[in-house]
Amino acid sequence: MSLTSMAPAPALTLPAPYGSCPYDPPPAYLEAAAERPLTRTVLPDGSPCWLITGYPEVRAVLADARFSADARTPGFPFLSPGQRELATAQPSFIRMDDPEHARLRRMVTKDFLVKRIEALRPGIQRIVDEAVDRMLAKGAPVDLVGDFALPVPSLVICLMLGVPYQDHDFFQSLSRTLLDNSTTHEQAARAHHELMSYLARLAADKQQKPGDDILSRLVARDDLTPQETASLGFLLLVTGHESTANMSAMCTLALLRDPKQATLLRERPALIPAAVEELLRHLTIIHLGLARVAKEPVEIAGTSLVAGDAVICMLSTANRDAGLFGPEGCTHPSQLDLTRDARRHLAFGFGVHQCLGQPLARAELHIILETLLRRLPGLRLAVPEEELEFSTGSIVYGVKALPVSW
Repeated sequence: MSLTSMAPAPALTLPAPYGSCPYDPPPAYLEAAAERPLTRTVLPDGSPCWLITGYPEVRAVLADARFSADARTPGFPFLSPGQRELATAQPSFIRMDDPEHARLRRMVTKDFLVKRIEALRPGIQRIVDEAVDRMLAKGAPVDLVGDFALPVPSLVICLMLGVPYQDHDFFQSLSRTLLDNSTTHEQAARAHHELMSYLARLAADKQQKPGDDILSRLVARDDLTPQETASLGFLLLVTGHESTANMSAMCTLALLRDPKQATLLRERPALIPAAVEELLRHLTIIHLGLARVAKEPVEIAGTSLVAGDAVICMLSTANRDAGLFGPEGCTHPSQLDLTRDARRHLAFGFGVHQCLGQPLARAELHIILETLLRRLPGLRLAVPEEELEFSTGSIVYGVKALPVSW
């Protein structure tokens, strides 16, 4: 039975509202996952869509070339007009299918290999230490988001790309606009144009004065158009700071809410790499899922889909699969357990579109958590927890501000 042949009105409309716990995905997604791996839903524009919530099914869809990641494919699902603009106006390689996706991704793969990222660790450690030094000099309370979690990955990706960090207010503001699900088509188009124009000008400067950075290496190639170079820079700049900034703040907040687990990591820092995987699984900050569209007939969990059927793969519910992450003797997957083996999580996606920057994100999170635990053992919330506000309307979930003392 295909989605297009099914009639009337499903109960679940996307995006679903959040519940009383801001650390969990919306209850409607979790309830849908508990009942079946596929749920018929409706997008904000009234279009039908399948919500894929089970771990095996999400993994299967993301690995299946019969599902397109190209936002220009008929039937591709969008949660807002701004999201449509971001995905279809000069799309980056994450919104393309092979072979074009693979061709462009290869241009920057080398810069994010584990060996290359490991060589950057001393530089990342220096950036993190300097950010802590500035917080200590400023004195408590500070906003861990604005004073630490956002500057650290922004500095790192600026150094890697060759983007002047003094422009951070400009590109961070545009990034927030583009990732906000309430952004209109016109607002998204304007922000996209401004950031692409900025990167095109910067790339042109690199042709005259190249440096040891990604943009300089891209403009030196003869197999990329200026538009493709700017698009690659756009993708790496936006995703390279927003995701890690939100994730590092949420990780810190999770540990502040559970002092016993923070103490465990402080006493046994060798557990931090595994703890990062559990935090990635538990928090899964891409709450709105990954969109795909069927290019041909395909069956998922006994349900037949036809070409043009839209699907959204819910990483957050897949990462709470009790069969995989809650075997006998383990805590329930809805709970944070830093001793859990969470290595098979899907926080970075799966398949050929799996997040290119995950080695960098892991390295940054390892260093950030180890440094905060070691240098600020008295770190604590400076406001009641219920006063915290979360970016529930953003493609990348996070806490808007995190006032802390020590």
